[in-house]
Amino acid sequence: MERDEIYLIDMWRIVAREWRWFVAVLALVLIATFVILRTTRPQWQATAWIQIGQVDTAPPGQDPKVEPLQRVLERLQLVPFQNEVLQSIDVAPSTPEGRLFRASLKVEPLPYAGPLVKVTIRAHSPQQARALAEATVARLQAVHGDLEGAQLRLARARLDEVQADLQREIADRDRLQQAAAQSKDGVAGLLLASKDEGIHTLQETRGDLRARLSSAYTYGTSLMWPVFVPEGAVFPNPSLTWGMGVLLGLFLALVAAVGRNALRRASVAPAQVRIVQSVRA
Repeated sequence: MERDEIYLIDMWRIVAREWRWFVAVLALVLIATFVILRTTRPQWQATAWIQIGQVDTAPPGQDPKVEPLQRVLERLQLVPFQNEVLQSIDVAPSTPEGRLFRASLKVEPLPYAGPLVKVTIRAHSPQQARALAEATVARLQAVHGDLEGAQLRLARARLDEVQADLQREIADRDRLQQAAAQSKDGVAGLLLASKDEGIHTLQETRGDLRARLSSAYTYGTSLMWPVFVPEGAVFPNPSLTWGMGVLLGLFLALVAAVGRNALRRASVAPAQVRIVQSVRA
C-alpha cells in the first residue's frame, strides 16, 4: 500500500507541475467530443420479428416452412434483395440512406420461437427506419407468396382429388347397398364392408388435409409483432459518448503531463551535470 501511495503522490505532483498541458489536452478532447456529437447524424433503429410462413402438407420428416430458416437468413443479406427493398420505397442504393441500410441490417435467427427471424435496421429518422423494416418484410412476403402459392395449389389439388374419390366411393357403396338389399348376396355384403372401410380412410384423409390447410397450420410470412422503433436515437449516445470522451481525455491528458515532465527532467539533467563538474573542477 505504501508504494501505491507514493506513486499516486508522485503522479499528483506531476499533474500539478504540468497542469497547463493536462488541462489543454483534456480540453481538446472534450471539444472534439462536442464537435462529434454536434456533427454526427443521429441514427434510429427499427426491430422487426418475422414469422416464416408454412404450408403444413409436407410429407412426414420434411420442413413445412415455405423456405428453410438458413435460406431466409441468406436471402435477407443478399445485395439484390436489399436493393429491391430500397427501390420499393424509392431510396437509391448509392445514397447515404441506402448505404446505411445495407451496413446496419442485421439478422438473428430464433429457431426455437416459430422459427422467427429478428431483423434490425438503422436510418437517419425514426420514420425511415420503420419504413425500411416494413419494406423488408413486404419484399420477403412477396417472395414467399410465390413459393407458398405453388405449394398451396398442390395441396388443394390433392384435397380435390380426395374429395372426388370419396364421392365416387360413396356412390359405389350406395349401388352395392341396393344390390345387396335386392339379391341378399354374401359377396355384395363383403364388397360393401370393403367400401365402408375405404370411405372411412378417405374421410380421415380429407379431414387431415382440411385441418392442415387451416390457419392454425398454414399461414403466410408476416410480422409477429409491430415494428419497434425506440423514441431516442441509438447513435450517437450522448451519455456514452461523453463518458468515453472524459475517460479518453483524462488518459491522454495524464500521458501528456507525464511526457512533458519527462522532457523537462531530460533537459534539466545535463545542466545539473555541468554545474557539478564545474564545482569539482
